[in-house]
Amino acid sequence: MSDTLGSYRESGFAGELGPGRSPAVLVVDIVAAYLVDGSPLRAPVDAAVAAAAQLVSTARSAGVPVVFTRVSYQPGGRDGGLFMSKIPALKIFEEGSELGDFPAEPRPLAGETVVTKQYASAFFGTSLAATLTASGIDTLYICGLTTSGCIRASATDALQHGFRPLVVADACGDREPGMHESNLLDLQAKYADVLDLRQALEQLQS
Repeated sequence: MSDTLGSYRESGFAGELGPGRSPAVLVVDIVAAYLVDGSPLRAPVDAAVAAAAQLVSTARSAGVPVVFTRVSYQPGGRDGGLFMSKIPALKIFEEGSELGDFPAEPRPLAGETVVTKQYASAFFGTSLAATLTASGIDTLYICGLTTSGCIRASATDALQHGFRPLVVADACGDREPGMHESNLLDLQAKYADVLDLRQALEQLQS
């Protein structure tokens, strides 16, 4: 990864954004569907979820806002559009499904913002950008599931909406390690800063 990033940097890619003045943690789609055996979306992401829980706990202790996202569709998936046609497994997120619920950790506390979405990006078709702007947030520590899907889409849209996306690598997970690594590489090269959990915790605590 470092050799490839070096090649990108030689071509003028992979600049550093760094954190701004007012951060929040964005927890993307950490729900039962990815953690429960027998779910069609079950993936080997338990370590990433544990790291995300640590990130959330540290943010709360530091007084940093935490925002969660979840996916929910109307009965029959009428609001799923072509995304549900492309990924029929998304039907498990129809209203009332227990697979769309949050695990014990990390889980939203009373008063924390929960954004409900229908597509990959946390920003597409939601009020997230307006909510962050109204709160003066300029930086997002992004964690959750999955790296090649909703994390990538959300980090790219964060940049395009004027927020500094800092993707916490070991607090993100995917069903395939290769997809996880290749998407982190591309995000670092073009759209976000990618950092490890230790770096993120240190920044939040400071």
